[in-house]
Amino acid sequence: MSVKSKIFGTVAGVAMLTGATGAMALDEITVAYFLEWPMPFEFAKANGTYDEELGVTVNWRAFDTGTAMSAAMASGDVHIAVSQGVPPFVVAASAGQDLQVVDVAVSYADNDNCVVHSSLEIDAASVADLEGHRIGVPIGTAAHYGFLKQMEHFGIDVSTLEVVDMAPADSAAALAQGSLDMACGWGGALRRMTEHGNTLLTGAEKTELGIYVFDVTSASASFVEEEPELLADFLAVTAHANAMWNSGEHTAEMLPVIAQDAGMSEEDAAATLARFEFPSVEAQLSEAWLGGGTQTFLKEVADFFVETGNIDGSRSSYDGAVNTSALSAASDM
Repeated sequence: MSVKSKIFGTVAGVAMLTGATGAMALDEITVAYFLEWPMPFEFAKANGTYDEELGVTVNWRAFDTGTAMSAAMASGDVHIAVSQGVPPFVVAASAGQDLQVVDVAVSYADNDNCVVHSSLEIDAASVADLEGHRIGVPIGTAAHYGFLKQMEHFGIDVSTLEVVDMAPADSAAALAQGSLDMACGWGGALRRMTEHGNTLLTGAEKTELGIYVFDVTSASASFVEEEPELLADFLAVTAHANAMWNSGEHTAEMLPVIAQDAGMSEEDAAATLARFEFPSVEAQLSEAWLGGGTQTFLKEVADFFVETGNIDGSRSSYDGAVNTSALSAASDM
């Protein structure tokens, strides 16, 4: 039975997968993901579809940040990272870690932001008043990049701020306690932050400024090269779960499973998912995404981090940091 038919139920005319599980050198892999970050793949994860289709045991390991995912892949403890932010990917790739983007996991301009504590009564018109205040930011992540770009837009010298490296869950708690003046993060942590403050820019306003927010699925270049069919099968399961969710016909079936796996209530998971977009494989392979747009954006992020003194240098090109071979193969499954 194909991946799609297993996830959707009985679907006629779906091609059979042609994975190489019989010849697979690995008998298990470890995949990184985030809690409180509900995505369609978790429906397949919870139902054991990945294990069935890949023919190996898939161990799932939760992380707090994309930078921690990079470190785990560098050590060989993790083979694939689902929904790694672009900035942590860029930081690792720019430092010489041989990571590759293998698909676009999710786009979410409204689900990653910074929140100013309500007691300060600071908004977009009075951002200058932030100077001298304490900000919780997960360094090297998409939230960090967004924070730096927003401060650049508002003309705030980051050196005038006390920036503390904190995971979103920790900074959300610190903001609630009043020990931070502003906190940056995503997902469930961001939702908790907004209970105690306000954002300076909306997702649409950030996008208009060129602050794009999306995550990728990444893996080491050696894993991509050595296990192409295993990776293609993994991406196929993910793509079919995304298509199932995007159809809008399986929400009632999928949402409870996704919410439970993400460690969230159904209401909170639904609110988060409403701000997510899951591009189809066809869209991902287009020029706007992995056909060139993503490579260009990786370079822009890297150069910005160099300019702001957050990394020492960038690659001349990030074309080699994107590999669509497995995703192309998955499109035929």
